[in-house]
Amino acid sequence: MRYLLLFCFSIVCWSAQSSELDSLMNELETTMQNRGAYDAMRIRRIEDLKSRVVKKNTTAEQRYYLLNELIEEYEPFNFDSTQHYLHINHQLAQSTGSKEYSNATTLKIAQILASSGRYFEAIEYLNKVRANELEQRLQIAYFKDYIKVYTDLGIYSPIPNKLQNYWSIANTYTDSLRLLLEKGSEDYLALEEKKYRDNWLFRECEEINNKRLALTQPGTRQYSQVTFERSLLYEMEGNTEARKKYLILSAISDIESAVKDNASLTTLAILLHKEGDINRAYRFIKFAYEDASFYNSRLRFTLISNILPVINEAYQMRAEKQKKKLRSFLFIISCLSGFLLIAIYFIYRQLKTLNRAQSELVNANDQLKSLNNSLKEKNQTLNVLNEELSESNLVKEHYIANFLSICSNYIDKLDALNKGIGKQINAGKVEDLFKQSKSRKLMDQEVKEFYHNFDEIFLHIYPHFVEEVNALLEENEQITLKSNESLNTELRVFALIRLGINDSSRIAKLLRYSVNTIYNYRVKIKNKAKGNRDEFEQNIMKIDAVKS
Repeated sequence: MRYLLLFCFSIVCWSAQSSELDSLMNELETTMQNRGAYDAMRIRRIEDLKSRVVKKNTTAEQRYYLLNELIEEYEPFNFDSTQHYLHINHQLAQSTGSKEYSNATTLKIAQILASSGRYFEAIEYLNKVRANELEQRLQIAYFKDYIKVYTDLGIYSPIPNKLQNYWSIANTYTDSLRLLLEKGSEDYLALEEKKYRDNWLFRECEEINNKRLALTQPGTRQYSQVTFERSLLYEMEGNTEARKKYLILSAISDIESAVKDNASLTTLAILLHKEGDINRAYRFIKFAYEDASFYNSRLRFTLISNILPVINEAYQMRAEKQKKKLRSFLFIISCLSGFLLIAIYFIYRQLKTLNRAQSELVNANDQLKSLNNSLKEKNQTLNVLNEELSESNLVKEHYIANFLSICSNYIDKLDALNKGIGKQINAGKVEDLFKQSKSRKLMDQEVKEFYHNFDEIFLHIYPHFVEEVNALLEENEQITLKSNESLNTELRVFALIRLGINDSSRIAKLLRYSVNTIYNYRVKIKNKAKGNRDEFEQNIMKIDAVKS
């Protein structure tokens, strides 16, 4: 019994986790669609800083700090612009004669070079700085740059016998950095988390990561980094679902903060490709490739370029398979169409035979006219029935004509809509098309026309429906229609019930309301009924059609 309960609990947990992942995946795709808006916010901040940098009344020191802010904005956004303004600020720092400013810009250049995979160029800049001459803030940056250089060399170096040496150097600088950091700071916690992760101490690693998450907010570069490192922990544990969750959170935060130098979406695309989710993997890797191209980081661009052809090939293969299936379906539909034409031909022949039989029957009826005189009384009854049948046939013809007219109108509307969409796509007005697709104007017009057609056709069959419904209600509770109304919502609900549609969910779908609203309308009207309320809907079904 205990094992059964554990199994059921694990099924419930898996279902909840799967639902959460689907929701997060949808949120990620929505965020991707809004990339332009997030980029625009960063560009506005950049343009504002640029305008302040070029003002004539700023001192060299003020310009230095403004350039630092501009570099911070550009750093995750565009590598070339970051480098450009870094070198301008480096020259400005040297012109002021400030050793602190010069060292700070040198370390920043080294950091940017290391992040783009230019490790030995970064080391050249770091060798220009004397660590013992730096204040603590810059010493921290100095050691972090060296750790970044030698950690990445330990990961990406093509020379196997040097890997251990690179890791050893990185660990030495890590020990030096730890002595300078304040316990509880983000940098200190990041080192602690890496230490626990490298030693496979997953519980301690997760506790540190929780502390780091508490220090940041979604939509920031730091949040993206912390959630990405959380995904590394779950990768080592083999927890794929949790890993995907934190990769998605990291990717969303990257896009919202307009970070182009990112790893989360690429890693997620690779993971989805392995799981066989080719369509999403292709969209994500294509998106990451566009970001990497914009940022122009050699390292990130190279990493994505290695996996992009693999995912692209899988996507093309999937698309080709779908085309083959489509061709097969078209062939089957063509065959079925042929069979349908043959069936129509045979039905046509049967109808001709039936028409001949009907002609013969008319002749026989003419011969029996003399006998009909003796059946005059029965004939009168038959005439009444024939009149009702004739009227019923006229009603059917009326509704068939209406139905064909409505179908024709919808075909014309669809044709006009398709042509309009084609023109907008050809004109490159995709944004206008996207706005148009969000508008409810067309839907509201069609719903209004649907109500009008329904009211007209229904009242043609049941012209006294409103009066007979009111006859079933208390005198002070009867329904009064506005001057421009044929039926209102309450009457339409019971009109559908009279037509045999009794299920509230079907009525709600037809009238474009919620099931709860339809239920409330039904209860509200039944509460106004004369006599037994439980028999109200049965009495509705007794209302006759086409009274003379």
